[in-house]
Amino acid sequence: MDKNEEKIVRDFSARSKDDQQAFIDNTWCDTCQKENLGLHTPIEYEHAGVIYIEGKCNCCDKTVVTEFTEEDF
Repeated sequence: MDKNEEKIVRDFSARSKDDQQAFIDNTWCDTCQKENLGLHTPIEYEHAGVIYIEGKCNCCDKTVVTEFTEEDF
């Protein structure tokens, strides 16, 4: 596997509580087709130089993935 294809797990809990809550609350669920339903069991990782938060939708329990943008930092 190419190194750029590997997921590098990051420590979501190292972020401030406010940042964590903002990323947990501000979501988009492709299944529910709604925003800001929130997510649970967040995992932060880096893949191909991009940082993501992945978790489960609070409404339907399907996977929700949020990509960090420059504005998030």
